[in-house]
Amino acid sequence: MPITVEKKLAAIDILRKENIFVMDDMRAMRQDIRPLSMLVVNLMPKKANTEVHILRHLANTPLQLKVDFLYMADHEAKNTAMTYLENFYKTFEDVKDSFYDGMIVTGPSGDT
Repeated sequence: MPITVEKKLAAIDILRKENIFVMDDMRAMRQDIRPLSMLVVNLMPKKANTEVHILRHLANTPLQLKVDFLYMADHEAKNTAMTYLENFYKTFEDVKDSFYDGMIVTGPSGDT
């Protein structure tokens, strides 16, 4: 089943080349299916790489998923442009009144 994400998210092109069905949010709104809502708190330094990795795994479900990404507004990202985060990610203020069926929190391991 498709994964629904922001229309211009960089991961979409990579996933489509791998024949993973990704649907933009505009197309999903026209369907009469209630997707499961997932919130991904992406704490990894290379956001786009992590998005592809997570979405690739989530695409293996037979359920339709709506995925939102969250970043920490008070953190200054060193490896991802702020404009990218502002365009494709949400802050806690944006989602604090929203309901999600599940949440994934990513982060680097303690091993260096």
